[in-house]
Amino acid sequence: MKIPQHRYRCPLGNLQPTTPDLDTVKRQGWRNDHILVISEHDERLDWVEKEFVRRIGERLYGGKRHD
Repeated sequence: MKIPQHRYRCPLGNLQPTTPDLDTVKRQGWRNDHILVISEHDERLDWVEKEFVRRIGERLYGGKRHD
């Protein structure tokens, strides 16, 4: 006879944050605070837009560092 083991569920488990949808967080950041988070490898961008994002990033933060 198999008796299922009782698993104790911790009441603190309900307080753990869930993983948010990143696009939703980015959208709220842009709409509320005008903060834009974008990758130069985003598939929604065409080549010109990717290059533009890359150049802005390099101008503001420098190029890739090979440490």
